[in-house]
Amino acid sequence: MTDAPAMEPVHDPTQTVDPLGDIESAAEKGILKNRAKVGSARPSSLLYTYGPGSVMDMPNMTVMPTGLDDWDRIWLRRRGHPTIHAPRLRDAVRRLIKGANRDIELRPFPWQPTNTNFSKEGEDLGVPARVFPQWLRCTGCDMLAPLSHFDYVNTHPFRTDLARFEHTKCKGRRGERKPGPRPAVPARYLLACADGHVDEFPYVQWVHRGRRCSEAPDNPRLTMTDRSAGKGAVATIRCESCDRKRGMNEAQGEAAEAKLPKCRGRHPHLDAFYPCENTVRLILVGASNLWFPATQSVIVMPESESAHYEEVASRVRGAFGPELADYAQSPIGLVRKALHGEDVDVAEFDDQQLKQIIELALKPPQEDGDDQQRTWDPIDLLLPEWEHLIKDPIGDRHEEPRSNLTISRRERHPDLPAALSRVLAVESLRKVNALVGFTRVDDIERVDDLPGRLVPLARKTTPDWTVATEDRGEGIFLQLDEASVSAWERRMLKDPLWQAHRAAHRLNFNRRFSETAATVDPDSRLRPPRYWLVHTLAHVLIREMAMTCGYNAASLSERLYAWRASDGRAPSAGLLICTTASDSDGTLGGLVELSRPERLYEVVTRALHRATRCSSDPICATRTPQAPEDFLHGAACHCCVMASETSCERANRFLDRRFLIDLPGSSRGFFGRIG
Repeated sequence: MTDAPAMEPVHDPTQTVDPLGDIESAAEKGILKNRAKVGSARPSSLLYTYGPGSVMDMPNMTVMPTGLDDWDRIWLRRRGHPTIHAPRLRDAVRRLIKGANRDIELRPFPWQPTNTNFSKEGEDLGVPARVFPQWLRCTGCDMLAPLSHFDYVNTHPFRTDLARFEHTKCKGRRGERKPGPRPAVPARYLLACADGHVDEFPYVQWVHRGRRCSEAPDNPRLTMTDRSAGKGAVATIRCESCDRKRGMNEAQGEAAEAKLPKCRGRHPHLDAFYPCENTVRLILVGASNLWFPATQSVIVMPESESAHYEEVASRVRGAFGPELADYAQSPIGLVRKALHGEDVDVAEFDDQQLKQIIELALKPPQEDGDDQQRTWDPIDLLLPEWEHLIKDPIGDRHEEPRSNLTISRRERHPDLPAALSRVLAVESLRKVNALVGFTRVDDIERVDDLPGRLVPLARKTTPDWTVATEDRGEGIFLQLDEASVSAWERRMLKDPLWQAHRAAHRLNFNRRFSETAATVDPDSRLRPPRYWLVHTLAHVLIREMAMTCGYNAASLSERLYAWRASDGRAPSAGLLICTTASDSDGTLGGLVELSRPERLYEVVTRALHRATRCSSDPICATRTPQAPEDFLHGAACHCCVMASETSCERANRFLDRRFLIDLPGSSRGFFGRIG
């Protein structure tokens, strides 16, 4: 991580040093330069936890990764940028990001290579970030002031954890100590609104109740005292100039709405303001609802010939730009040579095929409706994966180099439940994940007004790229017999247990979704019984596999294929349990080994048997939501079924052991009674 704004050197505050500049040039002038790098993070955490617009905790400060516009200058310095090949995901991203370029790209995070030559650190910067919030509190005297009142210290080339802000001449709380530097920490209060805006808390206006300070109207001296850690907003803001004070507890709750200002529409990661008149709420810097990522992911599958042509045509458009029409009239040999100079590999195509690709590149884009974000169905990403995994025949072992997908068929153990009709060992796979935006206050899945609530990642009205990660790994695919699942599902749709879950979901929807969801039928958001079945099966298998495969449970994740037939789309019932890693070698084969008939039989048998008992039974086994309860699970808890958030794609919702097996007093289980 790096800090994009220019910083002032400690020993010469009259000069400004550019973090993107050269350290040696500053050293030649006798300046002790502050380093640009303030920390580091894994690509997965930058995608799911600390992406653009989030607040990232460093040891002594907090920073906010900036919008993608600021990342462009990093790629510009490197004179080129890598891209990640995933056509299906790229198409989904184009639909979900408002105004996205037709040929939007997926790019990895810019990283800072490990380099012992620190004279060129500025040329190898990673993700740009800004200090946020920019109101700090001195730990020595409780002074509360903007960033400009403190000095930035970050001079050690090997210790980014020492980067900090200091109150240089702190005299202590009572003014009795000798002036000296004391560290300053972020003031932890912010204001946020439901449309994703976030702003600094207006401490000056708050303590003076909207008026100006009577003693120092232009520069009042504030302090923040907090003597009761862990009890919410209990700090007190005091103006030392006029002796006014006010507690932060008044900014909480429903009564605070009349006391807080309207939203200013601020997006600090974009350094921009947008029209907004929403009410705001107090939020802490480390709150879990400050940043919810909106991501999409795919398991890369073999492409059809037409899809491959479309992808190459997209690269041709990017290479030629506005000169594409001119090149289309040129001899094909010249076109081929020009593409080679642009690093677009078309050697696999003959002249006739290359002409077809040029024609595709010239084809005008298809017009998408304004409601494309609402009508887009996430199943569109899963359907090609499902169709490929159930395709017959694929041979005993099928390897597809372009997608890095290697699949091997596995014989079923004779005693394996007959409802598990197909087993595949996915020896290698490539998973690509992309960030399309984020929300604040409420998760993206908990609202229906996606176009309005999704915060953009860049200031551009036509974004031409977004950030993505690429993981490699392995997995096990299980398919359930469709006839058995359909017959069981028809029974469940009439069952009182399903009706109780349906009523709880309706309550949950109406209470938690945004106001614009009033016209949406809650049943359209409720996953069908087969999803609950497949989801619960995936969780019990993950818990059991983690005990024998060599990976911990948090490293295993599920990919569920469970939908009913609709609009010409065939039904599905299956799951892929996989583990992925961002390094080039992927994982080590421990999970695939469990797909062998004897091993898988043991895993499935033990998993179903363990699901019959829970240390919270009989409470867990009989848990059924009743009004006014609105929880979205039944016989499931952290003692028996629930998994870590890195493993579950639905945040431990839509789970019930009674859908999977027969429990005491219940005979609804798909697999029946387990001895």
